[in-house]
Parts: sequence; C-alpha cells; structure tokens
Amino acid sequence: MYAIIETGGKQYRVAVGDIIKVEKLEANPEEGFVFDKVLFVSGDEPKVGAPFVEGASVSATVLEQGRHKKVIAFKYKAKKGYRRKKGHRQPFTALKIDAINA
Repeated sequence: MYAIIETGGKQYRVAVGDIIKVEKLEANPEEGFVFDKVLFVSGDEPKVGAPFVEGASVSATVLEQGRHKKVIAFKYKAKKGYRRKKGHRQPFTALKIDAINA
C-alpha cells in the first residue's frame, strides 16, 4: 500500500517504512508529523482525491533537519573579465513514514 502526498509544492510517493527528504518543515527531530494533503491512496480499493482524499492522512517521524550538498552557480563571459561564483545549500527535513491512514 502506498500514498501520494503533497508538501513544499512537490508530490511524493510514500509507503510505510520509507525515508524521504522534503522541503524544510517546522518540526524537531524525534517528533511526529501528519500530512493531511493526500492525493491518492492505493490498496484493495484505490482512492483518488479531488484534489485531496477526505479523511486520509500520512503519519511520519522527523529523523533530522539538515542541508543538502552545496550547489555552485557560476556565471562567466569570455574575454570580458566577468566571473560570479555563488553557492547554495537547500535545507531539508528527513522523515520516516510510520502509517498511512485511509
């Protein structure tokens, strides 16, 4: 059984026991978190939301708050002496999916 949830403007396919990294959420490690925006739930009778499945939720536990590896944005124009280097590290929240309630 799996579900499709929406968080941070993105959609994720999750199953019980999965570990996912999503956009940063305001939650502390070892704390529980519940996703209400469930778009789809599989099973014996699949449920499709319009836009969300009513009464469905996904429970997760926060594992860590962190930052991804650095991404370098480098601009360069040939023969003009123009160079700009900028780095960015996107924050994330790592979650372990505990239950899909449908």
